[in-house]
Amino acid sequence: MGNTNENKGNGKALIPFAIFVLVYLCSGIILSIMGVEMAFYQFPAPIAVVIGIIFAFILIQGSLDEKMDSFVKGCGDENIIIMCIIYLLAGGFSSVSKAMGGADATVNLGLTLIPPQFIVVGIFLISAFISIATGTSVGTVVAVGPIAAQLVAKAGLNMPLALGALVGGALYGDNLSIISDTTIAATRTQGVDMKDKFRVNFGFATVAALVTIAFLFIFGKPVTTPKMVSHSFNLIKIIPYMFVLIAALAGKNVFAVLMGGIILSGAIGIGYGDFTILGFAKEVYGGFTGMFDIFSLSLLTGGLANMVSKGGGLDWLLYKINKMIKGKKSAELGISSLVALTDAATANNTVSIIVCGELSKEISKEYKIDPRKTASLLSTFSMVMQGIIPYGAQLLIAGSFTKGSVSPVQIVPYMWYPFILGIFAIIFILTPFGNGYLKKHPWDFENSRPAVKGSFENSKPVEKA
Repeated sequence: MGNTNENKGNGKALIPFAIFVLVYLCSGIILSIMGVEMAFYQFPAPIAVVIGIIFAFILIQGSLDEKMDSFVKGCGDENIIIMCIIYLLAGGFSSVSKAMGGADATVNLGLTLIPPQFIVVGIFLISAFISIATGTSVGTVVAVGPIAAQLVAKAGLNMPLALGALVGGALYGDNLSIISDTTIAATRTQGVDMKDKFRVNFGFATVAALVTIAFLFIFGKPVTTPKMVSHSFNLIKIIPYMFVLIAALAGKNVFAVLMGGIILSGAIGIGYGDFTILGFAKEVYGGFTGMFDIFSLSLLTGGLANMVSKGGGLDWLLYKINKMIKGKKSAELGISSLVALTDAATANNTVSIIVCGELSKEISKEYKIDPRKTASLLSTFSMVMQGIIPYGAQLLIAGSFTKGSVSPVQIVPYMWYPFILGIFAIIFILTPFGNGYLKKHPWDFENSRPAVKGSFENSKPVEKA
C-alpha cells in the first residue's frame, strides 16, 4: 500500500467486502424477524465471504488469472496460515481437555472453594478462569451456565444479574486468553506477539474486572444463603489448563504450548480411562472440525482482503478516514469504533477483528500507533460490543438456561463488565493510564518489532497538516 495521503484508491473495490457484511447482517435480521433462534448464527459466515469473493472477481479490475493470483496469495499469507493452524490446535486442546473432565473439575473446584454468600462473584471468577484457560467465552458460558443458573435460583438471586456476571467473566477471560481466537486474530493481523498483547491488555482489563467484582459483591448478595456443598473434583485434571496458561504467559512458542497441552490432557484422559488412544485421536480431530467455520472464514477473508487491497479498496477507505482523523488519539478511537460497529453488524468478535485487521494495521502505520496497542483495542472493543448486543451468542445461550423466564435483552443492563471495560479502554486511549508497558518497551516502527534497548529512537506520531 502506498502513501495514503496521495493515493485515493478505488472505492468500487470495497463493494465485495460490503456485500459480505451485508449478507451476514441481513440474513440475521430477516431470520430474527421470522423468530428463528440464534438468528445471527444460522447463515454460514464462510458462505457470506464466498458471495463477496464472487463479486470481487466481477467488480475488481484485472484479468481472471491476476485476480486468482491475488486471492490465492491472500489465502496463503503467512499470518493467515499461522492463525489457522493455531485455531486447529486450540480447538484440539479444548476438546480433549473437556472430554477428560478438565472443565468440570475446574467448575467444581471453584464452587467448593468459594463461600455460598459470594455466589455471583464466584460465578464471575470461575467463568473468567475457565475462559482464560480454554480461550472460548461461548464454551465457558455453556460449561458454567447450567450449574450457575441452578445455584442462583436456589439462593433467590437476581437471575439477569447473575447471568450478566457469568457472561462478563467469560468475556474477561476470552479477551486476555493467549489461545482465544480473538487474541489470535488480533495479534496475527497486527504482527505482534500474543504475550505482549496480554501485557498491554491486562492492566486496564483487570481494573475493570475489579470494579465489576466490587459491584457484584455489593449488589449480588443472596436472599437465602444456600448450604455449602462439596463438589467432586480432581486437581490432576486441572493441570493441563495451568500448564497452557503459565507456559503461554512465559512466552513459550504457542505451537509447542498447545501441542504440550493436548498431549498432557490426552495422557491424563487415557490414564483415568476417560477415553482410549483411538478416542483421544477422535477428540483431537473433533476439536479440529469444531474450528472449521473460523478456519475457513479466516482463509477466505484473507483472500478477499488481498483482492480488495490490490484493487485499491483499502487505500480509498483509509484516504476517507484520514480526512476525519485529527491525530493519533482520534486514530485510535477510529479503530475502536470501526471494530465495534463491525461486531454489531456481524455479532461475531473474531469476524469483526479479521475484517478490520488490515485497515487497522495501515492506520496504525500512518499515525505511529504501537501495533500491540492496536491489537489490544481490536480485541477489547469487539468484545465490549459483543457483550452488549442481545443477539450475540453469549447472551442468547445464557438466556436459554432460564427456559424462557429471562431474555437476552433483560441481561444487557447487567452486563456491567463490558460497560466498565469500555470506559477504562477509552481512558486507556485518551490518557497515560494503562500504557506503562508500552512506554517501558517501545516499538521500533522502522523494523516493525519491539525496540532493542539502546537502539530505539522515538519518532513522533504523524500529524495532520
